[in-house]
Amino acid sequence: MLLVVGLGNPGAKYANNRHNIGFMAVDEIVRRYSFSKFRAKFQGEVAEGNVDGERILALKPKTYMNESGRSVHDAMVFYKLSPEDLIVIHDEIDLIGGKIRVKRGGGHAGHNGLRSIHARIGINYARIRLGVGHPGDKARVAGHVLKDFAKSERDWVERVVCGVAEHLPLLLSDDNSAFMSKVASVVNPPRRKLHRPQLLEHDARQQGKKED
Repeated sequence: MLLVVGLGNPGAKYANNRHNIGFMAVDEIVRRYSFSKFRAKFQGEVAEGNVDGERILALKPKTYMNESGRSVHDAMVFYKLSPEDLIVIHDEIDLIGGKIRVKRGGGHAGHNGLRSIHARIGINYARIRLGVGHPGDKARVAGHVLKDFAKSERDWVERVVCGVAEHLPLLLSDDNSAFMSKVASVVNPPRRKLHRPQLLEHDARQQGKKED
């Protein structure tokens, strides 16, 4: 079994915050792979299912971000899981909006949810870092992550969480590079190349528009 945790804050007032993109991604994983309904457990909400033959427990801690480690620790102790069995999905201010990175181990970089998990279980777990951008001033970080995504950002947010869910099997098979590449292609689809006949037709249409 693997434990996939999305970080965020509980309650409707926080639902669309940048800090809650981890919750959003877990919700999409649960929906896409037809997991069981969420139920209250481990100081959070859990749903169970299978992704590409791997049993997954999805968890959204309801302890508020700063105490996320309590919920994660409870689930891991109950199922006798090690840090290597844990994947945490969280917001990352050091990446621009729409960017994604995967890492294992390392510091928490001031992220309070990760800080809490570090304190409870150590550092050797996998993280899916979802970029939400930096406000440009350290003093504005707290307000930035606790604000809703702007309307102009909602398209790429949806693409990111859908991409994470769709290509999760690649991450489960330890192909981190392919996972990041595939999610990036969902966020920024490659432009369709026109073949020579299509180019000529396209140029003719454009010329016709100019003459009109």
